[in-house]
Amino acid sequence: MAEASFTPRVFSGIQPSGGLTLGNYLGAVKRFVEMQERGVETLYCMVDLHAITVWQDPEALRRNTRQLAAFMIASGIDPERSIVFNQSQVPEHAQLGWIFNCVARMGWMKRMTQFKDKAGKNAENASLGLFGYPALMAADILIYHATHVPVGEDQKQHLELTRDIAAKFNHDYGVEFFPMTEPVIEGVATKVMSLRDGSKKMSKSDPSDMSRINMGDDADTIAQKFRKARTDPEPLPETVDGLADRAEARNLVAIYAALGDRTMEEAMAEVGGQPFAQFKPRLADLAVEKLAPISAEMTRLMDDPAQIDAILNRGAERARAIAGPILDRTYDIVGMVR
Repeated sequence: MAEASFTPRVFSGIQPSGGLTLGNYLGAVKRFVEMQERGVETLYCMVDLHAITVWQDPEALRRNTRQLAAFMIASGIDPERSIVFNQSQVPEHAQLGWIFNCVARMGWMKRMTQFKDKAGKNAENASLGLFGYPALMAADILIYHATHVPVGEDQKQHLELTRDIAAKFNHDYGVEFFPMTEPVIEGVATKVMSLRDGSKKMSKSDPSDMSRINMGDDADTIAQKFRKARTDPEPLPETVDGLADRAEARNLVAIYAALGDRTMEEAMAEVGGQPFAQFKPRLADLAVEKLAPISAEMTRLMDDPAQIDAILNRGAERARAIAGPILDRTYDIVGMVR
């Protein structure tokens, strides 16, 4: 059987669960903007169906969905050049998700480390949706025949599952219908770490607000958080190799490099050897310069929710124009009477 050819297409999604941080910007949305500039079709989704795998206050979910859309747009995602939408407006996601529930194996799901992390000791009380959401994630991607997905390291296992589901579907039905989607893990800050503990990912759920830069923080707060960020007593090393065993220092330099569109080597050429008392204000100034316009535009957009809703509605129409024929063909392959 000849190998199928798929049009290059990028898909990625973020849960609208509130509390947007610098990690969301550098680890995801800034990279989404860069993918948009490469001339391939890009789809970016507020995955609100995933959000409800744990309980959400309905009004908060609506607000967070609009806020996430505003964040993406304010960061440079152009709704004319990219398709921007929320997942629940495109029912093909859930429809293909059910078929993939029937393709995926229980053993595959039990190996997903994120379920173990999120469910913790209360796995028996976790929702079925939380257990099975990697199959829906596969549907999110494959309903568009997406060939590339920008993700962080923590989502790589789910991309591998997506490929397993696509391969099993293709094998079971003797087709080459779904692509083997490739993860795109690139950039100097694909995983931004806590400002208080360089071994932990920056997170909105950390009890210490000083551990993270929130996208709504003002200039003084950003400066204070970087000034008080945990470091060791030594100045920055002269080379990237010198950061190997210095997690907090490496994290701050990676943030500096990513915000300034530099490689780690270029960043170290600028700041290597500096004491933190000199480097931290420089980092804070750069962060304020880059983040303040995004925060201001997010505020403007959130003052006009009708504009955001119109963008999401139009994005959903465009998304369904791609997803509909793919779902129809999937149903035909499976044997559904249409």
